[in-house]
Amino acid sequence: MVNLQGIKQRFEIIGNDVHLNRALEKAIQVAPTDISVLVTGESGVGKEAIPKIIHSLSHRKHYKYIAVNCGAIPEGTIDSELFGHEKGAFTGATQTRSGYFEVADGGTIFLDEVGELPLTTQVRLLRVLENGEFLKVGSSKTQKTNVRIVAATNLNMLEAIRKEKFREDLYYRLSTVEIHLPPLRDREEDIHLLFRKFASDFGQKYKMPTIQLNEEAKALLIHYRWPGNIRQLRNVAEQISVLEKERIITADVLRSYLPADASGANLPAVVQQGRRQSDFSNEREILYKVLFDMKSDLNDLKKLTLELLKHDNSEKVQAENEKLIRKIYGDGEDVVEEGSAVSVLPAAQTDTEFSVPHKTPESTDKYHFAEEIEEEETLSLQEKEIELIKKALERNKGKRKAAAAELGISERTLYRKIKQYDL
Repeated sequence: MVNLQGIKQRFEIIGNDVHLNRALEKAIQVAPTDISVLVTGESGVGKEAIPKIIHSLSHRKHYKYIAVNCGAIPEGTIDSELFGHEKGAFTGATQTRSGYFEVADGGTIFLDEVGELPLTTQVRLLRVLENGEFLKVGSSKTQKTNVRIVAATNLNMLEAIRKEKFREDLYYRLSTVEIHLPPLRDREEDIHLLFRKFASDFGQKYKMPTIQLNEEAKALLIHYRWPGNIRQLRNVAEQISVLEKERIITADVLRSYLPADASGANLPAVVQQGRRQSDFSNEREILYKVLFDMKSDLNDLKKLTLELLKHDNSEKVQAENEKLIRKIYGDGEDVVEEGSAVSVLPAAQTDTEFSVPHKTPESTDKYHFAEEIEEEETLSLQEKEIELIKKALERNKGKRKAAAAELGISERTLYRKIKQYDL
């Protein structure tokens, strides 16, 4: 029987939280089998320790263990990295190359950030899981491999499946056993233990006395939310160890090393399971929403203006028109009546006039443009996205890396969009 405490010492795992212990116990139990395992948890909770434990306690421990960060490999090359390629399979393939699944035959492959895999690669991976077969890029010869797959992700996989970013059949094939690691904020009793361990390690590393926290600093440390989990705690301990001359750390000093929202560190942390960001968490989505709202208001304004022209400037239509104008411009505008015309002078643009033209006697209709009803313009997300990508590429002279940085997306995502829209 494997001793839990011995495993913690061997892999330098600190803490006695009941959920952490349960996760480690599950890893120990499934290690002797060939069951596929999916490790879930927020970024920075230490998911990489679980596959190492599983491999070291399995009958595959004398074979290779390979860890692959799926999110760090460009979409165009990930199939070649995982499954290998034949000479001449694509530009730059000057020789045959073995992929990770071939090299790790008999051993274990850890697929970190598996939720970032492209859909085409997910199909290949599913085939490996089901019958141990794969094809090299550019080859028609099926090869066999005997590997155990342990995957990890910080995404909500069910949400990814709903958005069709991850295959449902692959998810259920990977998660035969699911091991969840709790976030650091749910392990209050372990936080100070971890900090002391990191402080001791950095004191030895930099040859200086170990830092210690006073009682107020301990309370702040324990009640802070730690969005970056163990990784963030370790970085804070290292910064303080190197930069502070005083070895007794107060709450004020500790607070200066925490992000700007640390003032609310003592408040309870409200965590919504399965949702790490709002639907409009990035700037592009917010921009699209604003554009939709503006377009809707302008279209309503067009309709009401034409109604105003058709109904002899009735008081009812004028009132509705002014109400809509106030909705769009706020309460700071000036509304001026000029005979039968209505002019709107926004407070921020007093030199810009929006007015309804007067009657034209020569016109066969009451107003010379009453029949010129413009069709509502369409506002397509795809068109706007294509336009933004084109502008970013033009501004950066075709350099995808710089364009991706300006757009706030990964280079791999930009590459996929260029291919998708045939830019």
